This record gives sequence, structure tokens and C-alpha cells, in this order.
Amino acid sequence: MKKEDKSAIIEQLSETVKEYGHFYLTDIEALNAEKTNELRRACFKKDIKLIVVKNTLFKRVLESLDVDYSALYGSLVGNTAVMFSNVVNAPARLISDFTKGTKGEGKPWLKAAYVQECFYVGAENLEALVNLKSREELVGDVIALLQSPIGKVISALSSGGQTIHGILKTLEER
Repeated sequence: MKKEDKSAIIEQLSETVKEYGHFYLTDIEALNAEKTNELRRACFKKDIKLIVVKNTLFKRVLESLDVDYSALYGSLVGNTAVMFSNVVNAPARLISDFTKGTKGEGKPWLKAAYVQECFYVGAENLEALVNLKSREELVGDVIALLQSPIGKVISALSSGGQTIHGILKTLEER
């Protein structure tokens, strides 16, 4: 590969890393063509960008960025596919769903991930990544928690008002 081509690929991948907030390093080596196409379709449906990269080029990409990604360098061995996503746990859920019938031993499997400015290295972190909540989910949970006591107070006041109204009406009729 020519040096100009490598520079263009590194620049393009750098922009992709900056564009997406989270990425997962995975191994999809043992997948046949049918399974690979199925994985690509599933990624497309969930708005996940799947790119197969050369380890040395991706390491250069990570080195060229402002963040220290050195924790991921050890995971850049063998075949590597990168899943880029703006949703925190979408790739983890996809990997988990895709390998459900294989008891966790099937491909793709997680090598490492950079999620919410944290590094997760190793396939044993997949369950933790699946259970992570996105920013939007956390905001929704906080809003629901804040609305719950207010809803109970309003409900109690409105039901109490009907009870008092009923008593007053009964007394008025007598």
C-alpha cells in the first residue's frame, strides 16, 4: 500500500473516531460470508458502523488523536473489526444477541471497547457493557424519579378533594 493511501485511510479513520463517541474492537475472523452479511445488516439496522481495519493503521489512528488510547494497543492483534456507535451499549447488545446460541464462545467476540471515556479490555466485560445505560436513558430515569413523588401528591390531593366534596354534598342534602 502506498504511503499516500495509508495517510488518507488514517485521516478518514481519525475523523470517524472523532465523529462517533464510542467504539468496540471485535474479532469476526471465523464468521463465514453468510454470517458476516447477517452481522453487517444487523449493524446497519442499529446505526452501527462496522469497519475491518489493519491493526497497525488503527494504532496509528489512535496515536494521532488527543486521547491516550494506549490501553487498547494490546488488543490490536489478529483480525480486528471496529464497531462505531453513538449509542453506548448498542454494539454490546448486538454482539450479545448475535452470540446467544453459542454460549459466549461464538464470533464476533469483544476484544476491547472505548465507551464513555473508559476502556474495557477483554470479552468478560461484555455483560457490563450490555447493562450500561446511555445518556438519554439516564436522563429519562431521573425525570421519572422526579415525577413520581409529584404524581403521588397530585393524586392524593385530587382523590382527597373528591372525598371532601362528597361529604359536603351529603351534609348539604340532609
